[in-house]
Amino acid sequence: MASLCLSRGRCVLRQVFTGLPSMVHLQRPYSLDVSAPLLRTEGFIDGRWVSAASSFPVFDPATGEEIAKVSDCGTKEAQDAVNAAHKAFHLWKSHTAKERSILLRKWFDLIIQHREDLAKLITAECGKPMKESLGEMTYSASFLEWFSEEARRVYGDIVSAPAKDRKILILKQPVGVASIITPWNFPSAMITRKVGAALAVGCTVVVKPAEDTPLSALALAELSVQAGIPAGVFNVVPCSREKTPAVGEVLCTDPLVAKISFTGSTATGKVLLGHAAGTVKRVSMELGGHAPFIVFDSADVDKAVAGAMGSKFRNSGQTCVCSNRFLVQTGIHDAFVEKLAKTMDVELKLGHGSEPSTTQGPLINSRAAEKVEKQVADAVDHGAVVVRGGKRLQGSFMEPTLLSNVTSDMLCMREETFGPLIPVVKFNTEQEALAIANASPVGLAGYFYSRDMAQIWRVAEQMEVGMVGVNEGMISTTEAPFGGIKQSGLGREGSIYGVDEYLEIKYMCLGGLSS
Repeated sequence: MASLCLSRGRCVLRQVFTGLPSMVHLQRPYSLDVSAPLLRTEGFIDGRWVSAASSFPVFDPATGEEIAKVSDCGTKEAQDAVNAAHKAFHLWKSHTAKERSILLRKWFDLIIQHREDLAKLITAECGKPMKESLGEMTYSASFLEWFSEEARRVYGDIVSAPAKDRKILILKQPVGVASIITPWNFPSAMITRKVGAALAVGCTVVVKPAEDTPLSALALAELSVQAGIPAGVFNVVPCSREKTPAVGEVLCTDPLVAKISFTGSTATGKVLLGHAAGTVKRVSMELGGHAPFIVFDSADVDKAVAGAMGSKFRNSGQTCVCSNRFLVQTGIHDAFVEKLAKTMDVELKLGHGSEPSTTQGPLINSRAAEKVEKQVADAVDHGAVVVRGGKRLQGSFMEPTLLSNVTSDMLCMREETFGPLIPVVKFNTEQEALAIANASPVGLAGYFYSRDMAQIWRVAEQMEVGMVGVNEGMISTTEAPFGGIKQSGLGREGSIYGVDEYLEIKYMCLGGLSS
Protein backbone atom coordinates (compact mmCIF):
# COMPACT_ATOMS: atom_id res chain seq x y z
CA MET A 1 0.00 0.00 0.00
CA ALA A 2 1.09 3.59 -0.48
CA SER A 3 0.34 6.97 1.01
CA LEU A 4 1.31 10.52 0.11
CA CYS A 5 1.37 13.30 2.66
CA LEU A 6 2.75 16.81 2.88
CA SER A 7 4.88 17.54 5.91
CA ARG A 8 6.83 20.73 6.58
CA GLY A 9 7.10 21.61 2.91
CA ARG A 10 8.21 18.14 1.80
CA CYS A 11 6.26 15.48 -0.07
CA VAL A 12 6.64 12.13 1.63
CA LEU A 13 5.63 8.92 -0.10
CA ARG A 14 5.52 5.99 2.26
CA GLN A 15 5.55 2.65 0.53
CA VAL A 16 5.17 -0.70 2.30
CA PHE A 17 6.53 -3.66 0.34
CA THR A 18 4.97 -7.09 0.60
CA GLY A 19 5.09 -10.36 -1.26
CA LEU A 20 8.41 -10.05 -3.10
CA PRO A 21 10.99 -12.85 -2.97
CA SER A 22 13.29 -12.68 0.05
CA MET A 23 16.33 -12.52 -2.22
CA VAL A 24 15.17 -9.12 -3.50
CA HIS A 25 15.83 -7.68 -0.01
CA LEU A 26 12.97 -5.20 0.41
CA GLN A 27 13.22 -5.13 4.17
CA ARG A 28 11.90 -1.76 5.29
CA PRO A 29 9.25 0.85 4.43
CA TYR A 30 10.43 3.22 1.73
CA SER A 31 9.91 6.98 2.02
CA LEU A 32 10.16 9.32 -0.96
CA ASP A 33 10.99 12.42 1.02
CA VAL A 34 11.58 15.26 -1.44
CA SER A 35 11.14 19.00 -1.37
CA ALA A 36 7.48 19.74 -2.12
CA PRO A 37 8.07 22.08 -5.09
CA LEU A 38 10.04 19.34 -6.89
CA LEU A 39 7.21 16.80 -6.87
CA ARG A 40 5.14 18.24 -9.71
CA THR A 41 2.29 16.41 -11.42
CA GLU A 42 0.96 18.90 -13.98
CA GLY A 43 2.16 19.84 -17.44
CA PHE A 44 4.42 22.88 -17.77
CA ILE A 45 3.52 25.23 -20.63
CA ASP A 46 4.50 28.87 -21.16
CA GLY A 47 5.81 29.19 -17.61
CA ARG A 48 2.59 27.88 -16.02
CA TRP A 49 1.56 24.56 -14.46
CA VAL A 50 -1.30 23.20 -16.54
CA SER A 51 -3.81 20.51 -15.59
CA ALA A 52 -5.23 18.22 -18.26
CA ALA A 53 -8.75 16.76 -18.39
CA SER A 54 -7.46 13.40 -17.15
CA SER A 55 -4.42 11.91 -15.45
CA PHE A 56 -2.30 8.78 -15.71
CA PRO A 57 -0.53 6.80 -12.98
CA VAL A 58 3.20 6.56 -12.38
CA PHE A 59 4.35 3.33 -10.75
CA ASP A 60 7.27 2.20 -8.66
CA PRO A 61 8.67 -0.58 -10.88
CA ALA A 62 9.98 -2.46 -7.84
CA THR A 63 6.54 -2.95 -6.31
CA GLY A 64 4.01 -2.06 -8.97
CA GLU A 65 2.47 0.45 -6.56
CA GLU A 66 1.23 3.81 -7.78
CA ILE A 67 3.38 6.71 -6.60
CA ALA A 68 1.68 9.64 -8.37
CA LYS A 69 -0.97 10.69 -10.85
CA VAL A 70 0.25 13.05 -13.57
CA SER A 71 -1.73 15.24 -15.97
CA ASP A 72 -2.37 13.33 -19.17
CA CYS A 73 -1.71 16.00 -21.77
CA GLY A 74 -3.17 15.59 -25.23
CA THR A 75 -2.91 17.22 -28.62
CA LYS A 76 -4.32 20.54 -27.36
CA GLU A 77 -1.66 20.86 -24.69
CA ALA A 78 1.03 19.79 -27.16
CA GLN A 79 -0.12 22.48 -29.60
CA ASP A 80 -0.22 25.08 -26.84
CA ALA A 81 3.34 24.15 -25.86
CA VAL A 82 4.57 24.48 -29.44
CA ASN A 83 2.88 27.88 -29.78
CA ALA A 84 4.41 29.04 -26.49
CA ALA A 85 7.86 27.87 -27.55
CA HIS A 86 7.52 29.60 -30.90
CA LYS A 87 6.50 32.88 -29.29
CA ALA A 88 9.34 32.65 -26.77
CA PHE A 89 11.91 31.80 -29.45
CA HIS A 90 11.90 35.29 -30.90
CA LEU A 91 12.79 36.73 -27.49
CA TRP A 92 15.16 33.98 -26.34
CA LYS A 93 17.33 34.07 -29.46
CA SER A 94 17.80 37.82 -28.95
CA HIS A 95 19.40 37.21 -25.55
CA THR A 96 23.15 37.48 -25.73
CA ALA A 97 25.16 34.29 -25.47
CA LYS A 98 26.46 35.51 -22.12
CA GLU A 99 22.93 36.02 -20.79
CA ARG A 100 21.89 32.51 -21.83
CA SER A 101 25.10 31.15 -20.35
CA ILE A 102 24.41 32.73 -16.96
CA LEU A 103 20.88 31.29 -16.80
CA LEU A 104 22.01 27.80 -17.73
CA ARG A 105 24.68 28.00 -15.06
CA LYS A 106 22.05 28.96 -12.48
CA TRP A 107 19.98 25.94 -13.54
CA PHE A 108 23.06 23.74 -13.12
CA ASP A 109 23.70 25.13 -9.64
CA LEU A 110 20.12 24.40 -8.57
CA ILE A 111 20.31 20.81 -9.82
CA ILE A 112 23.48 20.25 -7.81
CA GLN A 113 21.82 21.84 -4.79
CA HIS A 114 18.82 19.49 -5.07
CA ARG A 115 20.78 16.50 -6.34
CA GLU A 116 19.65 14.07 -3.63
CA ASP A 117 15.94 14.86 -3.96
CA LEU A 118 16.13 14.57 -7.74
CA ALA A 119 17.89 11.22 -7.38
CA LYS A 120 15.09 9.98 -5.12
CA LEU A 121 12.60 10.77 -7.87
CA ILE A 122 14.64 8.74 -10.37
CA THR A 123 14.82 5.76 -8.03
CA ALA A 124 11.10 5.96 -7.32
CA GLU A 125 9.90 6.08 -10.93
CA CYS A 126 12.75 4.31 -12.74
CA GLY A 127 13.91 1.76 -10.15
CA LYS A 128 17.62 2.57 -10.23
CA PRO A 129 19.72 1.99 -7.13
CA MET A 130 20.14 5.29 -5.31
CA LYS A 131 23.89 5.33 -5.96
CA GLU A 132 23.26 5.22 -9.71
CA SER A 133 20.51 7.83 -9.47
CA LEU A 134 22.91 10.20 -7.71
CA GLY A 135 25.42 9.51 -10.47
CA GLU A 136 22.83 10.30 -13.11
CA MET A 137 22.04 13.64 -11.47
CA THR A 138 25.72 14.60 -11.51
CA TYR A 139 25.87 13.54 -15.17
CA SER A 140 22.62 15.38 -15.93
CA ALA A 141 23.83 18.61 -14.35
CA SER A 142 27.15 18.39 -16.18
CA PHE A 143 25.44 18.98 -19.54
CA LEU A 144 23.97 22.27 -18.35
CA GLU A 145 27.37 23.29 -17.02
CA TRP A 146 29.09 22.27 -20.27
CA PHE A 147 26.63 23.98 -22.58
CA SER A 148 26.51 27.09 -20.42
CA GLU A 149 30.18 27.39 -21.33
CA GLU A 150 29.72 26.39 -25.00
CA ALA A 151 27.01 29.06 -25.41
CA ARG A 152 29.73 31.70 -25.65
CA ARG A 153 31.82 29.71 -28.13
CA VAL A 154 29.47 29.48 -31.12
CA TYR A 155 31.65 31.13 -33.75
CA GLY A 156 31.07 32.00 -37.37
CA ASP A 157 33.69 32.45 -40.10
CA ILE A 158 35.08 34.95 -42.56
CA VAL A 159 36.06 33.38 -45.88
CA SER A 160 38.34 34.86 -48.52
CA ALA A 161 36.20 36.10 -51.40
CA PRO A 162 37.07 35.59 -55.09
CA ALA A 163 36.43 39.29 -55.83
CA LYS A 164 37.91 42.43 -54.26
CA ASP A 165 34.56 44.20 -53.83
CA ARG A 166 32.93 41.68 -51.49
CA LYS A 167 33.31 39.81 -48.20
CA ILE A 168 32.01 36.35 -47.38
CA LEU A 169 30.69 35.85 -43.85
CA ILE A 170 29.37 32.60 -42.33
CA LEU A 171 26.79 33.03 -39.56
CA LYS A 172 25.44 30.37 -37.18
CA GLN A 173 21.86 30.86 -36.02
CA PRO A 174 19.43 28.80 -33.89
CA VAL A 175 17.07 26.55 -35.85
CA GLY A 176 13.97 27.45 -33.81
CA VAL A 177 11.56 25.34 -31.77
CA ALA A 178 12.87 21.86 -30.95
CA SER A 179 10.72 18.91 -29.93
CA ILE A 180 12.60 16.81 -27.38
CA ILE A 181 11.34 13.23 -26.92
CA THR A 182 13.16 11.29 -24.24
CA PRO A 183 13.29 7.75 -22.76
CA TRP A 184 12.74 6.41 -19.25
CA ASN A 185 16.15 4.86 -18.56
CA PHE A 186 17.91 8.20 -17.97
CA PRO A 187 14.91 10.42 -17.23
CA SER A 188 16.97 13.49 -16.30
CA ALA A 189 20.25 13.24 -18.24
CA MET A 190 18.60 12.57 -21.60
CA ILE A 191 16.71 15.83 -21.21
CA THR A 192 19.63 18.04 -20.19
CA ARG A 193 21.93 16.58 -22.86
CA LYS A 194 19.52 17.80 -25.52
CA VAL A 195 18.01 20.86 -23.87
CA GLY A 196 21.33 22.24 -22.69
CA ALA A 197 22.62 22.43 -26.25
CA ALA A 198 19.35 23.79 -27.63
CA LEU A 199 18.95 26.58 -25.08
CA ALA A 200 22.62 27.51 -25.24
CA VAL A 201 22.38 28.55 -28.89
CA GLY A 202 18.96 30.24 -28.64
CA CYS A 203 16.43 27.51 -29.42
CA THR A 204 13.31 26.87 -27.34
CA VAL A 205 11.99 23.41 -26.55
CA VAL A 206 8.97 21.22 -25.88
CA VAL A 207 9.89 18.10 -23.91
CA LYS A 208 7.79 14.93 -24.09
CA PRO A 209 9.15 12.65 -21.35
CA ALA A 210 8.54 8.91 -21.26
CA GLU A 211 5.23 7.97 -19.67
CA ASP A 212 7.02 5.81 -17.10
CA THR A 213 9.18 8.66 -15.76
CA PRO A 214 7.55 12.11 -16.05
CA LEU A 215 8.38 13.24 -12.48
CA SER A 216 12.05 13.89 -13.22
CA ALA A 217 11.21 16.09 -16.22
CA LEU A 218 8.69 18.11 -14.24
CA ALA A 219 11.19 18.61 -11.41
CA LEU A 220 13.65 20.01 -13.96
CA ALA A 221 10.91 22.39 -15.10
CA GLU A 222 10.43 23.64 -11.55
CA LEU A 223 14.15 24.33 -11.22
CA SER A 224 14.19 26.10 -14.59
CA VAL A 225 11.67 28.56 -13.16
CA GLN A 226 13.82 29.09 -10.09
CA ALA A 227 16.83 29.66 -12.37
CA GLY A 228 15.02 32.41 -14.26
CA ILE A 229 14.58 30.66 -17.63
CA PRO A 230 11.89 32.79 -19.35
CA ALA A 231 8.36 31.49 -19.86
CA GLY A 232 7.91 29.39 -23.00
CA VAL A 233 11.59 28.56 -23.41
CA PHE A 234 11.30 25.19 -21.64
CA ASN A 235 7.97 23.34 -21.81
CA VAL A 236 7.05 19.83 -20.62
CA VAL A 237 4.11 17.83 -21.96
CA PRO A 238 3.69 14.54 -20.04
CA CYS A 239 1.21 12.01 -21.38
CA SER A 240 0.15 8.39 -21.10
CA ARG A 241 1.15 5.56 -23.41
CA GLU A 242 -2.29 5.80 -25.03
CA LYS A 243 -1.90 9.47 -25.94
CA THR A 244 1.77 9.30 -26.92
CA PRO A 245 1.22 8.60 -30.65
CA ALA A 246 -1.09 11.60 -31.10
CA VAL A 247 1.05 13.94 -29.01
CA GLY A 248 4.19 12.74 -30.77
CA GLU A 249 2.62 13.39 -34.15
CA VAL A 250 1.86 17.01 -33.20
CA LEU A 251 5.40 17.55 -31.98
CA CYS A 252 6.87 16.05 -35.15
CA THR A 253 4.57 17.52 -37.81
CA ASP A 254 3.64 21.01 -36.64
CA PRO A 255 5.13 23.57 -39.07
CA LEU A 256 6.30 25.73 -36.14
CA VAL A 257 8.64 22.95 -34.99
CA ALA A 258 11.99 23.18 -36.76
CA LYS A 259 13.90 20.38 -35.04
CA ILE A 260 13.24 16.95 -33.51
CA SER A 261 15.60 15.23 -31.11
CA PHE A 262 14.64 11.71 -30.04
CA THR A 263 16.23 9.00 -27.95
CA GLY A 264 14.53 5.62 -28.03
CA SER A 265 14.01 2.51 -30.12
CA THR A 266 14.97 2.26 -33.77
CA ALA A 267 11.38 1.29 -34.67
CA THR A 268 9.94 4.43 -33.07
CA GLY A 269 12.71 6.54 -34.57
CA LYS A 270 11.68 5.42 -38.06
CA VAL A 271 8.08 6.47 -37.36
CA LEU A 272 9.21 9.91 -36.20
CA LEU A 273 11.47 10.29 -39.26
CA GLY A 274 8.39 9.67 -41.38
CA HIS A 275 6.52 12.41 -39.54
CA ALA A 276 9.46 14.80 -39.91
CA ALA A 277 9.72 14.21 -43.65
CA GLY A 278 6.49 16.05 -44.41
CA THR A 279 7.96 19.40 -43.42
CA VAL A 280 11.64 18.44 -43.86
CA LYS A 281 12.62 19.06 -40.25
CA ARG A 282 16.11 18.78 -38.82
CA VAL A 283 16.40 15.57 -36.80
CA SER A 284 18.73 13.99 -34.27
CA MET A 285 18.13 10.33 -33.49
CA GLU A 286 19.88 8.31 -30.78
CA LEU A 287 18.35 4.90 -31.39
CA GLY A 288 18.84 1.29 -30.40
CA GLY A 289 22.17 -0.40 -29.83
CA HIS A 290 23.36 -3.99 -29.65
CA ALA A 291 26.90 -3.47 -28.40
CA PRO A 292 29.53 -6.17 -28.86
CA PHE A 293 32.04 -6.77 -26.04
CA ILE A 294 35.10 -8.60 -27.37
CA VAL A 295 37.75 -10.16 -25.15
CA PHE A 296 40.90 -11.19 -27.03
CA ASP A 297 43.47 -13.71 -25.80
CA SER A 298 45.88 -10.83 -25.11
CA ALA A 299 43.47 -9.13 -22.71
CA ASP A 300 43.91 -8.65 -18.99
CA VAL A 301 41.13 -10.97 -17.79
CA ASP A 302 40.53 -9.18 -14.48
CA LYS A 303 40.14 -5.83 -16.22
CA ALA A 304 37.86 -7.38 -18.84
CA VAL A 305 35.64 -8.86 -16.12
CA ALA A 306 35.48 -5.51 -14.32
CA GLY A 307 34.60 -3.79 -17.60
CA ALA A 308 31.91 -6.35 -18.35
CA MET A 309 30.32 -5.83 -14.94
CA GLY A 310 30.16 -2.07 -15.36
CA SER A 311 29.07 -2.11 -18.97
CA LYS A 312 26.39 -4.78 -18.57
CA PHE A 313 24.83 -4.36 -15.15
CA ARG A 314 24.55 -0.59 -14.83
CA ASN A 315 20.84 0.19 -14.48
CA SER A 316 20.22 -3.57 -14.60
CA GLY A 317 21.35 -3.66 -18.23
CA GLN A 318 18.86 -1.00 -19.31
CA THR A 319 21.15 1.39 -21.18
CA CYS A 320 21.48 1.89 -24.91
CA VAL A 321 25.27 1.50 -24.77
CA CYS A 322 25.42 -1.51 -22.45
CA SER A 323 27.12 -4.61 -23.82
CA ASN A 324 24.79 -7.22 -25.29
CA ARG A 325 26.93 -9.66 -27.25
CA PHE A 326 29.98 -11.03 -25.44
CA LEU A 327 32.60 -12.54 -27.73
CA VAL A 328 35.51 -14.24 -25.95
CA GLN A 329 38.49 -15.80 -27.70
CA THR A 330 39.10 -19.52 -27.21
CA GLY A 331 42.34 -19.24 -25.25
CA ILE A 332 40.85 -17.04 -22.54
CA HIS A 333 37.18 -18.08 -22.68
CA ASP A 334 36.98 -20.48 -19.72
CA ALA A 335 38.96 -18.24 -17.37
CA PHE A 336 36.80 -15.22 -18.28
CA VAL A 337 33.50 -17.05 -17.74
CA GLU A 338 34.65 -18.51 -14.42
CA LYS A 339 35.91 -15.18 -13.04
CA LEU A 340 32.84 -13.33 -14.29
CA ALA A 341 30.51 -15.81 -12.59
CA LYS A 342 32.33 -15.48 -9.28
CA THR A 343 32.31 -11.68 -9.53
CA MET A 344 28.56 -11.69 -10.16
CA ASP A 345 28.08 -13.79 -7.02
CA VAL A 346 30.02 -11.31 -4.91
CA GLU A 347 29.01 -7.93 -6.34
CA LEU A 348 25.38 -8.17 -7.43
CA LYS A 349 22.46 -7.82 -5.05
CA LEU A 350 18.85 -7.37 -6.08
CA GLY A 351 16.55 -5.08 -4.16
CA HIS A 352 14.66 -1.82 -4.06
CA GLY A 353 16.79 1.05 -5.27
CA SER A 354 16.39 2.88 -1.97
CA GLU A 355 18.25 0.12 -0.10
CA PRO A 356 21.92 1.13 0.27
CA SER A 357 23.18 -2.38 -0.50
CA THR A 358 21.18 -2.78 -3.73
CA THR A 359 23.14 -2.95 -6.98
CA GLN A 360 20.38 -4.34 -9.20
CA GLY A 361 16.92 -2.84 -9.19
CA PRO A 362 13.88 -4.00 -11.13
CA LEU A 363 13.40 -3.71 -14.86
CA ILE A 364 11.12 -0.84 -15.82
CA ASN A 365 8.00 -3.02 -16.20
CA SER A 366 6.82 -6.58 -16.69
CA ARG A 367 7.13 -6.34 -20.49
CA ALA A 368 10.86 -5.70 -20.10
CA ALA A 369 11.26 -8.72 -17.83
CA GLU A 370 9.27 -10.88 -20.24
CA LYS A 371 11.63 -9.94 -23.06
CA VAL A 372 14.71 -11.06 -21.09
CA GLU A 373 12.92 -14.22 -19.98
CA LYS A 374 12.05 -15.00 -23.60
CA GLN A 375 15.67 -14.54 -24.74
CA VAL A 376 16.97 -16.82 -22.00
CA ALA A 377 14.41 -19.52 -22.84
CA ASP A 378 15.25 -19.34 -26.54
CA ALA A 379 18.98 -19.62 -25.86
CA VAL A 380 18.54 -22.62 -23.55
CA ASP A 381 16.24 -24.31 -26.07
CA HIS A 382 19.02 -23.97 -28.66
CA GLY A 383 21.80 -25.34 -26.48
CA ALA A 384 23.02 -22.49 -24.27
CA VAL A 385 24.12 -23.31 -20.72
CA VAL A 386 22.92 -21.25 -17.75
CA VAL A 387 26.02 -20.47 -15.67
CA ARG A 388 24.31 -18.03 -13.30
CA GLY A 389 20.76 -16.79 -12.80
CA GLY A 390 18.26 -17.38 -15.57
CA LYS A 391 15.07 -16.99 -13.55
CA ARG A 392 12.27 -14.45 -13.71
CA LEU A 393 11.32 -13.27 -10.23
CA GLN A 394 8.16 -11.63 -9.02
CA GLY A 395 7.06 -8.45 -10.75
CA SER A 396 9.70 -6.98 -13.04
CA PHE A 397 12.76 -8.38 -11.26
CA MET A 398 15.04 -10.63 -13.28
CA GLU A 399 18.04 -12.55 -12.00
CA PRO A 400 21.34 -11.35 -13.47
CA THR A 401 22.08 -14.12 -15.95
CA LEU A 402 25.24 -15.53 -17.50
CA LEU A 403 24.99 -17.94 -20.45
CA SER A 404 27.74 -19.91 -22.13
CA ASN A 405 27.74 -22.06 -25.27
CA VAL A 406 25.86 -19.31 -27.07
CA THR A 407 25.68 -19.12 -30.86
CA SER A 408 25.04 -16.21 -33.19
CA ASP A 409 21.66 -17.47 -34.35
CA MET A 410 20.08 -17.22 -30.88
CA LEU A 411 17.55 -14.48 -30.20
CA CYS A 412 19.75 -12.75 -27.62
CA MET A 413 22.41 -12.28 -30.30
CA ARG A 414 19.97 -10.90 -32.84
CA GLU A 415 17.99 -8.35 -30.84
CA GLU A 416 18.83 -5.84 -28.13
CA THR A 417 18.16 -7.22 -24.66
CA PHE A 418 17.81 -4.20 -22.35
CA GLY A 419 18.21 -6.36 -19.29
CA PRO A 420 20.75 -8.17 -17.08
CA LEU A 421 21.76 -10.93 -19.50
CA ILE A 422 25.32 -11.85 -20.56
CA PRO A 423 25.45 -14.33 -23.47
CA VAL A 424 29.01 -15.51 -24.17
CA VAL A 425 30.09 -16.67 -27.63
CA LYS A 426 33.45 -18.41 -28.10
CA PHE A 427 35.48 -17.34 -31.16
CA ASN A 428 38.82 -18.31 -32.69
CA THR A 429 40.15 -15.40 -34.79
CA GLU A 430 40.04 -11.63 -34.86
CA GLN A 431 38.35 -11.70 -38.26
CA GLU A 432 35.63 -13.99 -36.92
CA ALA A 433 34.95 -11.69 -33.96
CA LEU A 434 34.71 -8.62 -36.18
CA ALA A 435 32.37 -10.39 -38.57
CA ILE A 436 30.01 -11.25 -35.70
CA ALA A 437 30.30 -7.79 -34.13
CA ASN A 438 29.57 -5.98 -37.39
CA ALA A 439 26.70 -8.23 -38.50
CA SER A 440 24.15 -6.08 -36.65
CA PRO A 441 22.10 -3.44 -38.52
CA VAL A 442 22.76 -1.04 -35.62
CA GLY A 443 26.05 0.47 -34.48
CA LEU A 444 25.92 2.62 -31.37
CA ALA A 445 28.74 1.44 -29.06
CA GLY A 446 31.27 -1.38 -29.01
CA TYR A 447 33.91 -2.56 -26.55
CA PHE A 448 36.98 -4.75 -26.69
CA TYR A 449 39.88 -5.75 -24.46
CA SER A 450 43.37 -6.32 -25.79
CA ARG A 451 46.99 -5.51 -24.87
CA ASP A 452 48.22 -5.81 -28.46
CA MET A 453 48.63 -2.25 -29.76
CA ALA A 454 48.54 -3.24 -33.41
CA GLN A 455 45.35 -5.17 -32.78
CA ILE A 456 43.85 -2.23 -30.86
CA TRP A 457 44.22 0.08 -33.85
CA ARG A 458 42.96 -2.52 -36.33
CA VAL A 459 39.87 -3.44 -34.37
CA ALA A 460 38.96 0.10 -33.28
CA GLU A 461 39.00 1.27 -36.88
CA GLN A 462 37.07 -1.73 -38.20
CA MET A 463 34.27 -1.86 -35.61
CA GLU A 464 31.11 -0.43 -37.18
CA VAL A 465 29.96 1.72 -34.27
CA GLY A 466 29.90 5.38 -33.34
CA MET A 467 31.72 4.91 -30.03
CA VAL A 468 34.43 2.43 -29.04
CA GLY A 469 35.61 1.53 -25.55
CA VAL A 470 39.12 0.06 -25.62
CA ASN A 471 39.97 -1.63 -22.32
CA GLU A 472 37.13 0.43 -20.82
CA GLY A 473 33.50 -0.47 -20.19
CA MET A 474 32.13 2.96 -19.18
CA ILE A 475 32.53 5.50 -21.97
CA SER A 476 29.80 8.12 -21.58
CA THR A 477 31.04 11.59 -20.64
CA THR A 478 29.90 15.14 -21.28
CA GLU A 479 33.05 16.05 -23.17
CA ALA A 480 32.78 13.31 -25.84
CA PRO A 481 30.37 13.11 -28.78
CA PHE A 482 27.60 10.56 -28.18
CA GLY A 483 25.90 8.87 -31.13
CA GLY A 484 25.86 5.94 -33.50
CA ILE A 485 25.99 4.87 -37.12
CA LYS A 486 23.86 2.60 -39.31
CA GLN A 487 20.36 2.28 -37.77
CA SER A 488 21.53 3.56 -34.40
CA GLY A 489 20.74 7.10 -35.37
CA LEU A 490 21.72 10.48 -36.76
CA GLY A 491 23.78 13.27 -35.23
CA ARG A 492 25.80 13.64 -32.03
CA GLU A 493 25.03 14.85 -28.52
CA GLY A 494 27.29 16.34 -25.87
CA SER A 495 30.83 17.60 -26.58
CA ILE A 496 31.69 20.62 -28.70
CA TYR A 497 29.68 19.07 -31.53
CA GLY A 498 26.39 18.93 -29.62
CA VAL A 499 25.41 22.53 -30.38
CA ASP A 500 25.74 21.96 -34.13
CA GLU A 501 22.53 19.91 -34.08
CA TYR A 502 20.58 23.08 -33.16
CA LEU A 503 22.29 25.56 -35.50
CA GLU A 504 21.71 26.61 -39.08
CA ILE A 505 24.59 27.94 -41.18
CA LYS A 506 23.85 31.12 -43.10
CA TYR A 507 26.12 32.45 -45.83
CA MET A 508 26.18 36.24 -46.16
CA CYS A 509 27.79 37.92 -49.16
CA LEU A 510 28.58 41.56 -48.46
CA GLY A 511 29.13 43.31 -51.77
CA GLY A 512 29.67 46.81 -53.16
CA LEU A 513 32.90 47.32 -51.24
CA SER A 514 35.06 48.62 -54.11
CA SER A 515 36.81 51.90 -53.42
